[in-house]
Amino acid sequence: MKPLSRGRYIARLAEAEADLVRAQRLRHLAFWAGRGRARADGRDADGHDALCRHVLIEDRVTGDLVACYRVQILAGAGLERSYAAQFYDLERLGRYPAPLLELGRFCLHPDRHDPDILRLAWALLTRMVDEAGVGMLFGCSSFPGAEPVRHAPALASLARHLAPPVWQPGPRAPDRISLAGLVPAPVAPDLPPLLRSYLAMGGWVSDHAVIDAQMDTLHVLTAVEIATIPPARARILRMIAADALG
Repeated sequence: MKPLSRGRYIARLAEAEADLVRAQRLRHLAFWAGRGRARADGRDADGHDALCRHVLIEDRVTGDLVACYRVQILAGAGLERSYAAQFYDLERLGRYPAPLLELGRFCLHPDRHDPDILRLAWALLTRMVDEAGVGMLFGCSSFPGAEPVRHAPALASLARHLAPPVWQPGPRAPDRISLAGLVPAPVAPDLPPLLRSYLAMGGWVSDHAVIDAQMDTLHVLTAVEIATIPPARARILRMIAADALG
């Protein structure tokens, strides 16, 4: 797949072990060091890295890595290889009639906030979806901090975005909290950027959140069917992808 460029940034697939190491170091900065924790090797790595393709967004002027994420394209029983399957029962999603793309470890450098970075990240993802005939995106959308009480108002606001029963993920992780019965905040809560993006495209969430003490996060399984993305938003994503390729 050819790289995409927009402004001063370029998005491309990792090509060598050194690319993966850079992504793991950025993930460590975003998910560990940035939250007052650290791993001895300075890398966020797990067994799923070897199963995934990794996308890097770099600053063409400085060479800095400013964002990254990883993807797997799966179908049927293959969903058991996904990262999300550790925490959610995906049996119903396994009956989905088209390939699914799992998006994971999406992170930005904490000092980089240029909207072009996110636009380019979604543009390359759009190309992957179209080329592979993907019918649904899914992944774990995380809230920083594993304290359920802290996130209860935000989780309550998600109750109107629950998955259709035919695709609803079942419980698997022992440490979880149901979204049912949570009291919403009087004002709209602040949601993680990736989760906001999913919901803006018509996405849905699981009916419970998983408490992940190891990562110090609380997350919901989030998905969006490609066919239900608002046409105007889909056109914009494809236009950015086309322009970035040119």
